[in-house]
Amino acid sequence: MASLLTDSQAQPAPTPNRFDPPWNTPPTGGVSFTVPGVDNVPDLYGDIVNPQLVVFMGGNQFMVLDDLLAAFKKDYPTYTRIFVETLPPGILAKQMATGSIVIGNMRIDHQPDVYLGGKKRVQENRDRLVSIQTYARNKLAIMVRKGNPKKITGLKDLSRADVRISMPNPAWEGIGGRIEEAYIKAGGDALKSAIMQTKVADHSTFLTQIHHRQTPMRVLYDESDAGPVWFTEAFYQQKLKNPVELIAIPDIENVVAEYQGGAVKTAPHPQAATDFMTFLTGPTAQAIYKKYGFQPPIAP
Repeated sequence: MASLLTDSQAQPAPTPNRFDPPWNTPPTGGVSFTVPGVDNVPDLYGDIVNPQLVVFMGGNQFMVLDDLLAAFKKDYPTYTRIFVETLPPGILAKQMATGSIVIGNMRIDHQPDVYLGGKKRVQENRDRLVSIQTYARNKLAIMVRKGNPKKITGLKDLSRADVRISMPNPAWEGIGGRIEEAYIKAGGDALKSAIMQTKVADHSTFLTQIHHRQTPMRVLYDESDAGPVWFTEAFYQQKLKNPVELIAIPDIENVVAEYQGGAVKTAPHPQAATDFMTFLTGPTAQAIYKKYGFQPPIAP
């Protein structure tokens, strides 16, 4: 007997907020009050009260945190209370400069022991750091929805009028400038202008406020068709089994980013900062970064 159900009746309705962060594993203990789409605070991680170590980490590295902090605490058991912010590195730099950040109704005045981000942003803040070390590299990719409905094959396709783009805002996301470099490699100033001026003006290019969270969510919720991201971000969403695909960018059009960081001169916990940087450049942390798709630093 033929089914009388329509397609909408036969398929269960999508669960609202089903792709929302936090994508890391929340801490245990206490009352759980994470409300998807309302209260989830994914970029403040760990123990905010009386931390023994404060790390400001460029947000596109958030996926390593579960493994990284567990391994660090195992190697350095003295540190049981660690607080990490994984906001855009430009925002973190402003927080260092002003002394605090306001998120909703909350003001945080922690100063970092360690500052980590892309090479350009770290070098801009080098006077604040005791020393600078390179610990990982990354490259670009394009994230699209499962099945690639717009048939995106490369960066030039992002200029098409029918393709909605999620693009990191170069004002505070270092990746934004690197993607613009890739546009020029792929199609010259004309391609960059089409995506970053014409399509911004007609709203088919969306400039993010929090790139490392917004682009995957916009693609997953069909608000954008494609988004240039770090390779590791598309790789991680695939590890989560979310319905996205990774479109590779050829090396001739791609850029390679270096991740750098160091202990902050005004670190509230200078020994903790030294210990963390030693750990970050050691074999255990390097294996964790590799697990999540990062490339190792080039040997000096």
